[in-house]
Amino acid sequence: MMIEMYSSLIAEWYKVRRSSFLWVTFVAFSLGPIMGGLILFLIASADPALEGGMLMEKAKMMGFEVNWESYMALLAQVVGVGGVLVFGFVISWLFGREYSDQTTKDLLALPTSRNSILSAKFILYVLWCMALVLSNFILALVLGKLLGLGLISFSETSLIIYLLTTILVICLGPPIAFFSLWGQGYMVPLGFVTLMLVISQIIGAIGYGHYFPWALPGLFSGSAGVYRDLINSLSYFILLSVCVSGIIATYWYWNRSDQHG
Repeated sequence: MMIEMYSSLIAEWYKVRRSSFLWVTFVAFSLGPIMGGLILFLIASADPALEGGMLMEKAKMMGFEVNWESYMALLAQVVGVGGVLVFGFVISWLFGREYSDQTTKDLLALPTSRNSILSAKFILYVLWCMALVLSNFILALVLGKLLGLGLISFSETSLIIYLLTTILVICLGPPIAFFSLWGQGYMVPLGFVTLMLVISQIIGAIGYGHYFPWALPGLFSGSAGVYRDLINSLSYFILLSVCVSGIIATYWYWNRSDQHG
């Protein structure tokens, strides 16, 4: 079983490694710390001509200062908001690629259990997302030193929020995986992600974002300020239920996918 799982994981990794999409995700996600560094640079420059600009207003609203703690808070917000979209693209690609390339039947014909193939995709999804988050962290350290933020120093709480925000966003992946299989490609899951982001804005605006899974990571990261205090046990239970339901639905559909072409 473990050998079969390892073989499936290696096979999936070879597919990813040969695709330019891997590097596209890293470049796209890196825009977060780059923009964060730009915001800190603008604050540090204290140029009167920049007062009233969109980035400066955002920085003032979130209480950013030119230090590592503020930079770390911004990184968490990048994951909590931008990660929903980028991670959604990642899992859509992983689970919808064979349909778009019309190689699904070949994949199902391999002498490997279907569950092993699916599990390998989920494992690679988690590893891919964690690599994206780690790369952003390393990039932020480099940019922070270039900006002259001094000795690297941030609280344990900031690191925990960064990590937990990542986990919350990763947990939103399984329903998207299901729609990739059901929609047999990229378009349906990407449409689903977009729809969830729009709905999260609407629900967040009326004050119930803490009960909507796709809005929860952003709130937890602190992107909405004091609204993070609204998060409770039910909020996490709803998100976990969505995650588990997505996993169950994905495995169920995958094991009967040959009946759907």
